[in-house]
Amino acid sequence: MPFPNIDPVALAIGPIAIRWYALGYLFGVGLGAGYGYLLLANSRLWHKGQPPFKAADIWDFAFWTMLSIVLGGRLGYVLFYNLPFYLENPTQILNTLDGGMSYHGGMLGLMLAAIVFTRSKQGNWLSALDLIASVSTIGIFLVRIANFINAELYGAPTTLPWGVIFPTDPEQLPRHPSQLYEAVLEGLLLFLIIRVFTHVFYSLRRPGMVAGVFGIGYGLSRIAVEFVRLPDAHIGYLFGGWLTMGMLLSLPLVLAGIGLVIYAATRSQSALRA
Repeated sequence: MPFPNIDPVALAIGPIAIRWYALGYLFGVGLGAGYGYLLLANSRLWHKGQPPFKAADIWDFAFWTMLSIVLGGRLGYVLFYNLPFYLENPTQILNTLDGGMSYHGGMLGLMLAAIVFTRSKQGNWLSALDLIASVSTIGIFLVRIANFINAELYGAPTTLPWGVIFPTDPEQLPRHPSQLYEAVLEGLLLFLIIRVFTHVFYSLRRPGMVAGVFGIGYGLSRIAVEFVRLPDAHIGYLFGGWLTMGMLLSLPLVLAGIGLVIYAATRSQSALRA
């Protein structure tokens, strides 16, 4: 499959360049906030008809969302992926121009922001995590597409007919388009699954359930793709030529997701018996 060779810079005005990667984050938060508004405004979806905060507050939350994703993603990359370098070069920690961002760090930052914001509104913080789980797949999909456009985070060599020769690959071999795998699994497919849970099973009425489904779905999808995605060059495989840092960081998400699903289900059953 030929690489589409799309310019990573979506728009340039003089010295100012706007990249698809930045637009992925921007539109991910914007569209996610719009979808979140619709969810929050539909009180019948939520536990006792009470969303974690008012629908109108989603736009304030979107600002904190963007800030927490960028800071959490950057600090996560520093801590999880290249700590020795940044200990020697601390002035580079906030330099995001090198593209170093960690999804897991961004998610932790987003979760913390959601909990603090929701508690300030006297809402249920577990329902806030459910809200994040319901909308974040939109941003994941867009950012993974931007990764593909940037010809970064590609996979191992493959003989499959949809292998792509990326212009940034020094070996110029057909490789798994792992960015597209993640866009489909972690973005599109997981969005549809969660949509079924929110609007068919009404799982937002069980605080923590949707967040648990997201944790399981994202974690398993990421681990699966890591088998064909090349690890960061400066880290490599952690064990046996297959274990990657992405797998290691995704496993706690799966376990936490299972714990949340069990908690939400058992709490719901207890409430019915009461």
